[in-house]
Amino acid sequence: MKLLGEEASRTADGRPRVALLHGPEGMGTSTLAMHWGSQEAQRYPDGQLYVDLRGGSTSTALDASAALRRLLGQLGVPDDEIPPAAEGRIEYFRRVVSNRRLLVVIDHAHSAAQLRPLITSAPGLFTLVVSRHPLPGLDALRIPVGPLADKDARRLLTEIAGKPAIAAARAMLPPVLARCGGSPYALRAAALRLSPTLPAPHLQEASATRENEPVRTAVEDTYRLLDADAARVYRLMSLRAWPAITPAAVAHATRTDGRGAARILAELADRQLLEHTDDGRFRYRPAVRRHAEQTAVREDGIATCAGAVSRTVEGYLHLALRAAQGALPESWRVPSRPGLGEVEYTDRGEALAALAAESGNLVEAMHAADEFGDHDTVMDLGRALWPLQLKAGHHDELLSALQLASSTATARKPGTRAAGALKAQLAHSFTELRRYEEAEAQALAAAADERAAGHVRGHAAAVEFLGLLRLRQWRFDEAYARFDEAGEIYDAIGPDDEGAADLPRAGALLERHRGRALRGMGRHQEAREHLEGALRWFRESGEAYNSARVLTDLAETCLDVQDHAAALPLVDEAIAKLAGERAEYHLVHLRAMRERCLSRFPG
Repeated sequence: MKLLGEEASRTADGRPRVALLHGPEGMGTSTLAMHWGSQEAQRYPDGQLYVDLRGGSTSTALDASAALRRLLGQLGVPDDEIPPAAEGRIEYFRRVVSNRRLLVVIDHAHSAAQLRPLITSAPGLFTLVVSRHPLPGLDALRIPVGPLADKDARRLLTEIAGKPAIAAARAMLPPVLARCGGSPYALRAAALRLSPTLPAPHLQEASATRENEPVRTAVEDTYRLLDADAARVYRLMSLRAWPAITPAAVAHATRTDGRGAARILAELADRQLLEHTDDGRFRYRPAVRRHAEQTAVREDGIATCAGAVSRTVEGYLHLALRAAQGALPESWRVPSRPGLGEVEYTDRGEALAALAAESGNLVEAMHAADEFGDHDTVMDLGRALWPLQLKAGHHDELLSALQLASSTATARKPGTRAAGALKAQLAHSFTELRRYEEAEAQALAAAADERAAGHVRGHAAAVEFLGLLRLRQWRFDEAYARFDEAGEIYDAIGPDDEGAADLPRAGALLERHRGRALRGMGRHQEAREHLEGALRWFRESGEAYNSARVLTDLAETCLDVQDHAAALPLVDEAIAKLAGERAEYHLVHLRAMRERCLSRFPG
């Protein structure tokens, strides 16, 4: 604590103020960082930021670009203003914090390279890094966090277990303290076992192994006290690095009913074998998960373990497909499988929120399916992410998963609808991330796959993506030509052909996009005519999301000619229509537009 205070108050001399707390897992480094931050809150009137880099391994570690997005979001930067590329985010972050007094806590760092883009020499900034290792190459004050002395370890045990339990277990205290090795985690786990009601043989049995591995020893001691059902859940949920464990996932993996699964998860958390996430779900500490995974392989065998993972993946696939259909029921891009049952969400916003909440687990399920060679599941999960791309703007987080799904389709099903659909999705995310060359390559490949598959509707939509890319590049004449080309392809669909029922909606979307291109060319009256035509169709069809998007385009067209009074009711109507969609990505932009209107048109 004293060393942290000295570094935090060091005179600004152009060098970043950075301290690195490092120590073995379970030694309390993260807790120490949080405690110091709470004690020193008055130093940082502009606030404290926190980001978890998930550096337990290279496979789970968050990259600097994603970490910067989270930090900028905590600083109040709207989603649509966060630069898409890492270089832009680094520069933006440094500019935003340059004159602020902030504490930035970076937890579970994996490497110096992961950290360097997050560190700035702003005079009012103190960066507090937490890691299991000293991180060679990081220019920081290194503060090792070692084990508690026996006196402090005994005090912690007493505070948690209570004086009666400590008195009853007096004879066992020396070996228990030795096994805990001064690790706060191990001591907390041991305190739960020092109950006056716990039979002495358990304590005696618990004093015989691995005195040089306090966390693993504590986990092993606690694991031995679990009943068979809880022990099985503990083992089988550890087989993949699920970001958040839910009762539903446990029910799939272990064939346990949902209420029993919830009870077991709560018990495992009470026993320190799981920890709560910020949203009330559960996860493993890395060392605990390693123990559980090794125990599962030893006690359950490869076949049982594989079956548990396969059932969990299947559960996530069903969840993803149902949620995607609930969030975007009108889109032919959302895949379906027989036997899914009824969509169980009350509205589209609830379905989108469910998809977003599980996005990390869906990505992990894709990687598991890929390892199992279940290529259809990889592709279906990738296609089920479309509502998150379209409505929630999840591009950074999903890019690697979309690349996996697209490459799987290219290798396993070239020239098919699945390959075309996934390449189009990838083109959309590349466009939003302003990686335009990659976006164009994917859109062209999508058009080729759809054409080869004889999927006229998909071919036209891929050409439409090329037009949307040209809009983002401000090449409005070329964009308009692409939309006309897409319209000509749609015209080849006869009244009895596949996709005929989608033509009115496809035509309304093209009208919207033509209007956007005309607006870019400065042809505002023509733009309004096209946009108003599209709006009539979407209003009549009851599509709140696309109605809101066209209303946004119309409002922007009004703002181009400084007609703030006409823009304001359009913005308000768009916000109202998106209220039930939970499309926060678009709402952020609309709220900024509303402020712009009010600043010029206070009435």
